[in-house]
Amino acid sequence: MQKSSPLVRHALLMMVGTCVSRVLGLAREVITAAFFGASAQLDAFNVAYTLANLARQLLAEGALSAAFVPVFSRAENRARALSLAGQAMVVLMFASLCVTVLGIVFAPFLTMIIAPGFDAELSVLATRLTRWMFPFLFFISLAALAMGTLNSLGSFFFPALAPAFSNLTFIISAPLFVSQWGVLGLTFSVLSGGFAHFATQWLWGRHIGATLVPRRPDFSDPDLRQMMALFLPYAAGLSLNQLNPIISRMLGSFLEEGSISVLNYANRVIQLPLGLFVIAISQAVLPQLSRAKDMEEFRATIGEALRFALFIVLPATFGMMIISEEFTHIVFVRGAFGEAAWKATSWALFLSLMGLPGMACSTVVMRGLYALSMPKEAFLTTLFSVASTAVLSGVLMFPLGYGGLALAPSVAFSLSGLLGLFFINKKIKRDKSNPESAVAEPLISLKWIIKSVFAVALMSAALFFYRASAPYNPSHSLMVRILWCLCAMFAGGSAYIAATLGLGFDEWRWIRGAILKK
Repeated sequence: MQKSSPLVRHALLMMVGTCVSRVLGLAREVITAAFFGASAQLDAFNVAYTLANLARQLLAEGALSAAFVPVFSRAENRARALSLAGQAMVVLMFASLCVTVLGIVFAPFLTMIIAPGFDAELSVLATRLTRWMFPFLFFISLAALAMGTLNSLGSFFFPALAPAFSNLTFIISAPLFVSQWGVLGLTFSVLSGGFAHFATQWLWGRHIGATLVPRRPDFSDPDLRQMMALFLPYAAGLSLNQLNPIISRMLGSFLEEGSISVLNYANRVIQLPLGLFVIAISQAVLPQLSRAKDMEEFRATIGEALRFALFIVLPATFGMMIISEEFTHIVFVRGAFGEAAWKATSWALFLSLMGLPGMACSTVVMRGLYALSMPKEAFLTTLFSVASTAVLSGVLMFPLGYGGLALAPSVAFSLSGLLGLFFINKKIKRDKSNPESAVAEPLISLKWIIKSVFAVALMSAALFFYRASAPYNPSHSLMVRILWCLCAMFAGGSAYIAATLGLGFDEWRWIRGAILKK
């Protein structure tokens, strides 16, 4: 069996779990829309949820995983890993409680920053909802710790499925809570979902003999000290990432009416392949990289992770680019969303998709920097990504309009991925235990790149032939148009699978080994 099979197996399991969660997330949005439509009350709820979700992304999921998972994964045994997790749990509980209290106290100020255009009555409602929402951070922080612990112990599917339990809890509880408390009931449903997110993983950990129990922190423990030392630099770096959408919104406000909405619609679409493929692979690779015995094994692992990420993402990218116009029409065109919005959104989506391979490589590379405990380099890579996004956006927005704002992050992510690879290669070359690493082969060989270009070109040709022989008709029923899209995916996917199998891609052996593993 290929040594990459465990990585691929974990990534595939996380993709399945993430897919289930995304489907239930869509059902959750449908239920919310059924109760509140596009009302001012829902605007207030969304502001409150945005604030809590931002805190979760900065503190609970991103920085916590980056700082804790590598240390957990290098623990000499399960007992040691669980001991560290128990100590980290107490530290995290205290930190998240402090942030929660601060969020409750400063809720009016935070609401004013996020929604300065709200009138007095709506601001009061948003502030009230924000205060009720902030305890969500406490539950989701513990859920992120549980996920990191389970991932480091080799359990991936159930942690990836845990958000689905959160969404399911929301779907079940929302009708009851909303009927009792109105829009405040949505907040209670979010809190219930956050608790379910943590509780399901805690119960699964107990089932597999990895019960997460609070332990008194030993601040002289070097591993605990390392986790705490890494957390703040990673949180600072991840906070910079949140500036990218703000940059797009600020500059988009100077362009034609609807530019910001067009960019938001395109971003919603690209989040599907990003979450389904890129995040799943990057989450699966972090424990593998952290457990590498030496730099040669680390180099081989990150090289294989990059190859597998591109093996999955490249066909998805070019396939969606080719049918971006038709896909946008199926998803969005109805009601007030007319032809002008359709053409604009499909163009923004086309340009945004160009950055998906770069996002995939950049995300894997960032996990490599985390695994090597390189917070300074991780911060610089993120800073470069944000700075290049700002500069490129300012340069490209004049000749390309909103298209320039869609293209700028695509280029920036690709460049930041190259910078991160430079830092990793520099670290590998400095490795005293492997003096030959300086002349090692590139992480992705030229032969593999050429074969991939040929496979993607064949897939693209099949898609173009399908579009020409069976043109998309916007006037057809929704079911017929969805069937057209599925047939397009089948045509392109079949061509790519046939090409990669014929060219003998090792990735198929990895997938077969992952599926057949007992």
